Amino acid sequence: MPEIASRPVVDQSAFKLSMRQLAGAVSVITVGEREERTGFTATSVSSLSAEQPSVIVSLNRGSSSWPVVERYRRFCVNVLTVDQQHIAQSFAGFDGRRGVERYQDAQWYSLSTGTPALRDALTVIDCELETVLNHHSHAILIGHVCAIKTRDDVEPLLYWRGGYRRLSGEAAIRP
Repeated sequence: MPEIASRPVVDQSAFKLSMRQLAGAVSVITVGEREERTGFTATSVSSLSAEQPSVIVSLNRGSSSWPVVERYRRFCVNVLTVDQQHIAQSFAGFDGRRGVERYQDAQWYSLSTGTPALRDALTVIDCELETVLNHHSHAILIGHVCAIKTRDDVEPLLYWRGGYRRLSGEAAIRP
């Protein structure tokens, strides 16, 4: 068996600065039920497959949401609109709210799994947890999509270079 070459060491600060160059839609991932509801803000959401509709979400296993994801084995991706920055801030914990307190100041309902879905989100993607891949400090959650609801009358909330952004309103570049 060949010997594994030594891996180069990349400065963690430089890596974080590099990742800030990736613009991403801001989502709130909701988990749990009733008084065990909690959730977190994420820009690390991606589609995995359309043939078997599934998504990928990255979650730090040190997060208070991790044990709730493990227990309930379902989650909802709520893609935020440009006017929902306050919800992103709350679910990121910037206002000190934890757990069910993060659900204040917004209207919620349930889709097929019973996980809370944000009423005015750009899109909600209701998922059952299919696979968990542990990698260093994080879990990569693969969710089987059970239900979706989408709006097309509003812009997404974006995150880029450490701040919230909106689309410029310019026409899309077509190939």
